Amino acid sequence: MQAAPTAAAASHAVTIGRQVIEREMDGLSRLRDSLDDTFERAVALIADRGGRLFVTGIGKSGHIGRKIAATLASTGTPAFFIHATEASHGDLGMIGDQDMVLALSNSGETQELGDILHYCGRYGIPLIGITSRPESALARAATLVLVLPDAPEACPVGMAPTTSTTMSLALGDAIAVALMERRGFTGEHFRNFHPGGRLGQKLMRVDRIARRGDALPLVTGAMPMSEVLLTVTAKGLGCAGVVDDDGRLIGIITDGDLRRHMAADLLGRTAAEVMTPRPRTTREDALVGETLARMNREAITSLFVVEDGRPTAIVTLHDCLRIGA
Repeated sequence: MQAAPTAAAASHAVTIGRQVIEREMDGLSRLRDSLDDTFERAVALIADRGGRLFVTGIGKSGHIGRKIAATLASTGTPAFFIHATEASHGDLGMIGDQDMVLALSNSGETQELGDILHYCGRYGIPLIGITSRPESALARAATLVLVLPDAPEACPVGMAPTTSTTMSLALGDAIAVALMERRGFTGEHFRNFHPGGRLGQKLMRVDRIARRGDALPLVTGAMPMSEVLLTVTAKGLGCAGVVDDDGRLIGIITDGDLRRHMAADLLGRTAAEVMTPRPRTTREDALVGETLARMNREAITSLFVVEDGRPTAIVTLHDCLRIGA
């Protein structure tokens, strides 16, 4: 049986872990400070090109490239990862004359990228390079080159891709987010690209889960509280919305309102006398995730959905949690 690590060994591992993170943080800080108008031009080139963006790389750069392509695709930029070796055996045919390439290579001298670089130059395909060496073959072939700043790798021998891959990944994220801002990419767009899983549920619109029609607990301001309580009980949502003669929402009666007005004459009072005026409301197109966060923040359990001041539906905390938001 393998012996458990000593406290000293565990402490040493924590120290090493922190050193690695600090070195990579230093690299990210240098990357942040190195961004200039070349980055802005690269973002504009991708945004204005109109075609697809093919991301490529070999080894660890390839793994980072796959993630960058996935992030771009999920945030509104049609992007695909193309393996450099497979590109040399026919996959170059995927790249059309309206497309462009983003190539990653820390050294900029990766031999497997040669055919892609030649293809881009021959057919006028814009090429953005990410490399740490501005005089490398990749940098010379690129339409624009984003140079990673000089920062040591975080491993003890200074050779394993660590800091360099972290910087490349962060640079890819920076490009994706800048493109989102440039295109006005919204949460609604993001929801369309992420319909599945927990994230998809949070990005669902309130109108997909809200209760409508006969499920709406609505009363008039003149209704006596004896009838209001019957409505609250029948609808089972712990509240009732109060509307005026034009059907506009003017107040809400909750369990808290009932407790605050608990007295012998409660049942003889009207809804308008007990209600809380100007209740909080939401929109049909509000996202479930933001609605749930708002309920938690404001310590409420339901929101009426209104249009032109009139309640069209109601959404509850339970409705949001029921779908896994």
